[in-house]
Order: sequence, then structure tokens, then C-alpha cells
Amino acid sequence: MARNALGERRLVRRLFQLYAGLALYGASSALLVRSGLGLEPWNVLHQGLSERTGLSMGVVLTALGALILLLWIPLRQRPGLGTVSNVLVIGVAMDATLAVVPDAHGMALRVAMMASGIVLNGAATGLYIAARFGPGPRDGLMTGLNRRTGVSVRLVRTAIEITVVVTGFVLGGTVGVGTLLYAVTIGPLAQLFLRLFAVPAPGGSSTVVAGRTPRRAILRS
Repeated sequence: MARNALGERRLVRRLFQLYAGLALYGASSALLVRSGLGLEPWNVLHQGLSERTGLSMGVVLTALGALILLLWIPLRQRPGLGTVSNVLVIGVAMDATLAVVPDAHGMALRVAMMASGIVLNGAATGLYIAARFGPGPRDGLMTGLNRRTGVSVRLVRTAIEITVVVTGFVLGGTVGVGTLLYAVTIGPLAQLFLRLFAVPAPGGSSTVVAGRTPRRAILRS
């Protein structure tokens, strides 16, 4: 009985972390948009497509995530609750935040908004990954290509992110100092928050290996 109750509490915590992390990820990405100082790689592409189509960034993010899931079929990837929730929640959270947060004016406010967006994005990543409900669609694409081609995760990820940044920039997405800072800080930040939000396993140990940032798990949206 006590073991079942503990398991239920653990599940509730994991579900809370999943959806809190996804919502925070969308909100933090919106802060980077409003700072105007550069976006994370995939959102450069999302913004560029938004500029070209007239759709909101959140709608573009959701639609592209769904299309990427179709690529999982030949890659033999299996989506989890976190995968589907990623597609449905982040875009909504981003659009909701963009609707209430105006563009930042003045360099001090823009820098503060950029820094807040990056740190909160790291926290969101730690929350979401530590919940262990499956990778996001873009991460699954990366790991699937790694398994099917034999090319290292690092090279696959680098190739994908260079491609989306260049394509997004050509389409009108924002690349700047925020893009660079995000690239060099998201790993350490994710590692920090993974340790902070790790859900204890039934045996009492952490379910997240905290020795180094799990390259295959970092959420990219």
C-alpha cells in the first residue's frame, strides 16, 4: 500500500515536471523573441517560417513538430507522452506569452530579457528531461538519424542545427548574441537543473545520470 502511494506521488511529480517544463520552455523562448537579440537554433527557423507564412511562431512550431514526427516512422522511433505533449504544449505556451509580453526597448531591458530567457530555458529543459516521458520530436530525429546512419550524435546534431539556423536566417529569423550565448550555456544550465529536478527512483537513487549532460536528451524546440 505504501509503495503504491509512493509510486503515485512520483508519477504526479513527473507529470507536473513534464507540463511545467514544456510550458516554461515555450514562455522562455518567447522572452528570447521579445529581446530581439537572437534565438535558439530551431526557433530561428520557426521565426523565419512565421515571417514568410503569416502564421504565429507557436503554430509554426507545432506544425513543424508534427511533420518531424512523420520522419520518425522510417527511423523507427517510438513517441512517448512527452513527445506528443511537446508538440501540443510548447507552441501554445509560446504564443500565450508573446500575446502578453511586449517587445523590449532599451538595451538593458533587452539583455535582461535575453538572459532570463536562456536561464529559464535551461530550467525548463531540466524539468522536462528529468520527467522521463520521452524525447521531443526534434531530439528523436537526431537520435534516430544517429542509429540509422552510424554518424555520431554530436555530428548529427551540429549538422541539423547549422541547417536550421542558416535556413531560418535566410527566411528572416533572428540570429544574434543570444543565439551564441544559448549555444554555449544551455548544456551547463541543463546539467545543473537536471540534478536539481531529478526524480528519485524507487530505490532512492536519482533517475537522471548527472555526471555529464545527456547529449541525446537536450530538448530542442
